[in-house]
Amino acid sequence: MQPTSFDPQDMIGASPEFLSVLRAARVVAATDATALVLGETGTGKELLARLIHHESRRAHGSWVAVNCAALPQDLIEAELFGYRRGAFTGAVADRPGYIRQAQGGTLFLDEVAELPLGAQAKLLRFLEHGECQALGGDRPEPVDVRVLAATHRDLRHWVDAGRFREDLYYRLHVIPLELPPLRERPGDIGVLLDALTEQLAARHGVNPPRFSAQARRLLTRHRWPGNVRELRNLCERSVVLFSGQTIDPEHLHLEARADTAADLPDWQLPRDGVQLDRLEAGLIRQALGRTQGNRARAARLLGLTRDTLLYRIKKYALEGE
Repeated sequence: MQPTSFDPQDMIGASPEFLSVLRAARVVAATDATALVLGETGTGKELLARLIHHESRRAHGSWVAVNCAALPQDLIEAELFGYRRGAFTGAVADRPGYIRQAQGGTLFLDEVAELPLGAQAKLLRFLEHGECQALGGDRPEPVDVRVLAATHRDLRHWVDAGRFREDLYYRLHVIPLELPPLRERPGDIGVLLDALTEQLAARHGVNPPRFSAQARRLLTRHRWPGNVRELRNLCERSVVLFSGQTIDPEHLHLEARADTAADLPDWQLPRDGVQLDRLEAGLIRQALGRTQGNRARAARLLGLTRDTLLYRIKKYALEGE
């Protein structure tokens, strides 16, 4: 495997939430610690993992990215750990497996929650001992590999449901890095829009389109369920179809929001009214309880930014609860 190419400028954003994750990632990069990248689909988890590899001492080593959800169920262990000739029907030659291919570099396990329990047990053994035994092999062999993992799942919930090993969870969760969804950093939407449009126009050899003020306002209000990936797709579509033109709201064709007013419960204000502070504090307690105290996820449940949630936790003196 060849060293990966990476441009740190691909990590675009200036919001405090995004910059905080970048700072933490750069601190992690200076070590060999295992890190778990969390975030919704499309937030850029692999890009953040590439940044860690690029700024680590392993930058000139191999970068091996594996989508665990795409591995054939009956060949997962063989693909990860390799196999010896004759280990099973069809094994006509030795194969090193992804872990050995990453020797001296970084192994990125995307969607790690999709691994079956048997493969999780072998992965845990590798992480604890730094040894890898191929299927059909006589003994484990030492391998020098740094592991980064990512998932969009709530791993704590999957542990409680028996779908993910608790010991592996703690082994991977040494340093969690949670990327905020795009809707929680609306100030970055315009920055991303301009940067991605310029990049994609240059790639396609055309003039970039211009977005009207009305189109920009609409894009800022959009919920972006597909996050940065969805925004990138919109930019590429705009570059290809409207090169050098001005894009107005009617050209955008955004996906409908999942939380429009028509979809919200028809909650009615009681005749005697409510104590709004008590209601809000109660909702915050419920969100924190549902997420086992994870404030970033609790903020998303409440439709707040993390900073706003932290302010309200302090306001209602919920810090020690």
